[in-house]
Amino acid sequence: MRSTYFLLYIKAMHHASQSQLILLKIITNNNKKTSSYGKLQLRSFLLGILLLIGFALTNSEADIRAPPTHFDTASLNRSSFPEGFIFGVGSGSYQYEGAAKEGGRGPSIWDTFTHKYPEKINDSSNGDITVDQYHRYKEDVGIMKNMGWDAYRFSISWSRLLPNGKLSGGVNKEGIKYYNNLINELLRNGLTPFVTLFHWDLPQTLEDEYGGFLSPHIVNHFQDYAELCYKEFGDRVKHWITLNEPYTFSNYGYSTGSQAPGRCSTWQQLNCTGGDSSH
Repeated sequence: MRSTYFLLYIKAMHHASQSQLILLKIITNNNKKTSSYGKLQLRSFLLGILLLIGFALTNSEADIRAPPTHFDTASLNRSSFPEGFIFGVGSGSYQYEGAAKEGGRGPSIWDTFTHKYPEKINDSSNGDITVDQYHRYKEDVGIMKNMGWDAYRFSISWSRLLPNGKLSGGVNKEGIKYYNNLINELLRNGLTPFVTLFHWDLPQTLEDEYGGFLSPHIVNHFQDYAELCYKEFGDRVKHWITLNEPYTFSNYGYSTGSQAPGRCSTWQQLNCTGGDSSH
């Protein structure tokens, strides 16, 4: 009876960037004449082994040839960038403001999500207080100025201006005052305000009423909110961002359900705490 043994031994030397040792040992015990079919199988197997060896050696040689990457940053300064290049820092309202239940602010989908499903947040935290920029914005602006930044990108909390999400529900004057104070403080300290209209914190009332961004009703309500911002702050704010990372919001909020409002599709067989996005 014919017995054939194949031994492929591939050993990586210390690091992948070093040479690899490949030992191929074929021991064949021919008790009978090998059939044509058996020879074909053997040749196919050997061809596959040779391809694997070639691939391994190619990767090994590429690793050896690749020079180490070093960047000289000692001379890196503002003059390294084009004239007019703006250096700044950024934030999101729910991540930074705090004061979630102060100043007439209404709840957003992130308030609901973090309190209802704390296990979906890495440290089970929420945005009730955060870094408390609502109360400490002057201190924060002073830090930005001392660090030498040119601009500050922040987002406006929709539910701080319109607690019910709609103009018909009333405009929160305390919210208008807060953002006026923040913008004026930035300008007094030589920082240019960049404002994002929507950084994922949809008013919870709109989510409850018609499913938020799953409904075309959101278009007119977002338009009203945007026009209110332009009216109140447009004389000083000249740089606007409409939506922050729309892919992230739609994917994690409506596809995987890992972020607010926690929706996904049932065919994915995930824990759709916020409901099915296809409905």
